[in-house]
Amino acid sequence: MTAKTGTHRTPSTVLVLGATGKTGRRVVDHLRASGTATVRGASRSGEVRFDWTLPDTWEPALAGADALYLVAPDDPSPVREFVRQAAALGVRRFVALSGRGIEKAGEKGFGQGMAAAEAAVQESGAEWTLLRPNNFFQNFDEDLWLAPLRAGRLGLPIGDTPEPFIDAGDVAEVAAAVLTEDGDRHAGRTYELSGPRALTFAEATRTIAGAAGRPIRYEELTPAAYRAELLAEGWPEAAADGLGAMFALHRAGYTAEVTDDVRQILGRAPADLEPWARGVATRGVATRGVWA
Repeated sequence: MTAKTGTHRTPSTVLVLGATGKTGRRVVDHLRASGTATVRGASRSGEVRFDWTLPDTWEPALAGADALYLVAPDDPSPVREFVRQAAALGVRRFVALSGRGIEKAGEKGFGQGMAAAEAAVQESGAEWTLLRPNNFFQNFDEDLWLAPLRAGRLGLPIGDTPEPFIDAGDVAEVAAAVLTEDGDRHAGRTYELSGPRALTFAEATRTIAGAAGRPIRYEELTPAAYRAELLAEGWPEAAADGLGAMFALHRAGYTAEVTDDVRQILGRAPADLEPWARGVATRGVATRGVWA
């Protein structure tokens, strides 16, 4: 499918979903710093109230928006109707956050919300662009792997398959550009967004340990052992199974290749993990250590 032609006027008002999340808050910051459009940041607790489970919040959030940064929920069921409503209310440019390898995820388990968002925006009749990034640097210092790193041991079922981790800030800067630049350049495109080099998770763990100045070991787990650890830590079964499916995609090598899409859009190389980790560790000294 292709985006509708003849609709490439630069948007004036951008609605950013997930505006308190990893990429969403950074997209809001980039757009406001550039002054290229009026920005409305939407989330359950943000300046504009939006809740996927409360359809009554959708129309007020969409009011006046002609471009949308779409961060889908894990549950795919509301996505198609929301996109249909957004297009009917005047959104003519969709930029959907997805993930690398999502086209290999199948019909159950990991990434179904993202897959639904991809399909919905392609069917919307509006301009659309898909962003498929690798795992974020910020998974190491904001949530997913922060607690294990603090505990001194990261155990995952990934083996030696490399991952070109990417800075969420680079993803957000790409999104801001795609949301506001001439649509002829980006309409109907799928961008595979990676960092500048592929590292194994063991190498990434050593990089972070070096920046933190303390021992942190990586341990290879079987998928079954990883699931058991997640459940023992209190993760819901659905979330544990979703992470297991994500790592199955990684092990298959679908996310391992370094791409040049960030450079094509931003005119510069993406950030590298090692200087990022050093910067996080330095800033963390004043806050009792991010990975302490």
